[in-house]
Amino acid sequence: MTLVRTSRRMAPEQRRMHLLAAAIELYGTRPYEQVSIDDIAAAADVSRALFYRYFSGPTEIYVAALRFAADSLIARFAAPAEGPLVEQLRSLIEEFIAFAESHAMAFIALLRGGSVVATAETGAVVDDVRRHAVAEILARTGVGQPSPLALLTLNCWTAVVEGTTLTWLQERNLPREVLVNWLVDQLLAMVTATANYDADTATVIDTVVRP
Repeated sequence: MTLVRTSRRMAPEQRRMHLLAAAIELYGTRPYEQVSIDDIAAAADVSRALFYRYFSGPTEIYVAALRFAADSLIARFAAPAEGPLVEQLRSLIEEFIAFAESHAMAFIALLRGGSVVATAETGAVVDDVRRHAVAEILARTGVGQPSPLALLTLNCWTAVVEGTTLTWLQERNLPREVLVNWLVDQLLAMVTATANYDADTATVIDTVVRP
């Protein structure tokens, strides 16, 4: 029996985005390995043949979906800054955790290295998010050229955020608000410790904690 498709006609780019949206929703609840082309086609209400007009296979759409989701997160990082700097940092962390939670299975697989699709391409997407997060923090603190030690501190902190979020997604043993506040405190503690060794970092401490 032939399945009658009822999805409306779309422009090529609109159709591609429609497929990506369907894939992103599925990857949020299941690992990559458990999402088939047929699953994505069914969720998007298109035929398997139509899927292949836009993507060569499951790996290509997975990388594209990850890139699209990451770009959305990066755009949220760059939202207009409002309020005290500590509150801005808290907002950045909340955005990251919300992103990780909505793409939980894919996020866990990527960070644990457990996905069969973990490649240089997916790694580059994750690294891009890290770079933008660090750049956004530096921009909001007014630091144009961070010292090597300051940059090391922020890179270490992003690793803490990723690792902590990964554990939280798996265990859910803390309220989200507690997790966010703890991560803000960790950043302030790490930057304060770095200031003992780095004069450039010391000059921004007052800016970070100023109400």
